Amino acid sequence: MKISQIIAELEDYAPLSLQENFDNSGLQVGDISQKARGILLCLDVTEEVVEEAIELDCNLIISHHPLLFKPLKKLTGKTYIERCVIKACKHDIVIYASHTNMDNASGGVNYHLAGKIGLQNVRVLSPKKDCLLKLVTFVPEAQAETVRKALFKAGAGHIGNYDSCSFNTSGSGTFRAGEETHPYAGNVNELHTEPEIRIETIVPAYKKPAVLRTLLAVHPYEEPAYDFYSLENDWKQVGSGVVGELPYPEDEESFLQKLKTIFNLETLKHSPFTGKQIKKIALCGGSGAFLIPDAIAYGADIFITGEARYNDYYDVENHILLTVIGHYESEVATKEIFYDIITKKITNFAVHFSTVNTNPVNFM
Repeated sequence: MKISQIIAELEDYAPLSLQENFDNSGLQVGDISQKARGILLCLDVTEEVVEEAIELDCNLIISHHPLLFKPLKKLTGKTYIERCVIKACKHDIVIYASHTNMDNASGGVNYHLAGKIGLQNVRVLSPKKDCLLKLVTFVPEAQAETVRKALFKAGAGHIGNYDSCSFNTSGSGTFRAGEETHPYAGNVNELHTEPEIRIETIVPAYKKPAVLRTLLAVHPYEEPAYDFYSLENDWKQVGSGVVGELPYPEDEESFLQKLKTIFNLETLKHSPFTGKQIKKIALCGGSGAFLIPDAIAYGADIFITGEARYNDYYDVENHILLTVIGHYESEVATKEIFYDIITKKITNFAVHFSTVNTNPVNFM
């Protein structure tokens, strides 16, 4: 199996189009056309991780955090990043990162955290915007069902937990076929009226190329009429952070103790107790403090994240309990998501969890 096939499975789950503008997810180093020998999963890429891949004969490293956030102007080995790139290239190792696209994906990092805590009715806290399109096309009545099914199979027609969603209206299309055409209906140089179905369906913007290719392949007309419209709707299935509820309310101190156990923490940070029971929970792995206003607006009793600024603990006042469990600690389980994606699609393949602790934050 080629490395490109493995990456395709990751990007089907967490498309690169879902990453934030500041991010650099995707291929970092290497040739993805080579055959995969083994995969090493990690949170961060360090020299020790690359060395571990060499020892395990893995020629693909999949990390959550990108090794490269900024362009390299020189490659001299002066920094650990340059040394990682040099060593990976010497050993034909591919380095690939799935960062904020995996954070924002449905079923991604934050859903995984919610599952560990035992939240119910989990949904996105801050949905992605400007990511949806409306496709409108016109199809002869007899072929409408065939075209609809093909579009749905290509990725159109999903609204929440519903699929195969479309709206259909009957009407009449007119056209005159010119010279050197081969019309599906009617004759050359004659005005023709055809009973048609107007099909409307929703398409994630990143799936537009695939959906358009499908439409052009299955539509019976030589020149299908179609339109794509940008939508202002929030894409509620993807975005930053998640919210959910506990089965039963818990007091603040008991719940924080439970968090320490779940995430194997020696310590955590929190704002002053509010005196409220914990029932509604908002969370975001990594640097998620920017979502505090969204969590308060939702009415959450607690917001859990990996990092926060000093003033954030003041700014929440008595509105919500802010809890910070550590950036590394909130995202280290991302390796488990990678493992599940790969092993469900690709069986009997060497997939390893890195044993290197790459957490740069130390405590005394």
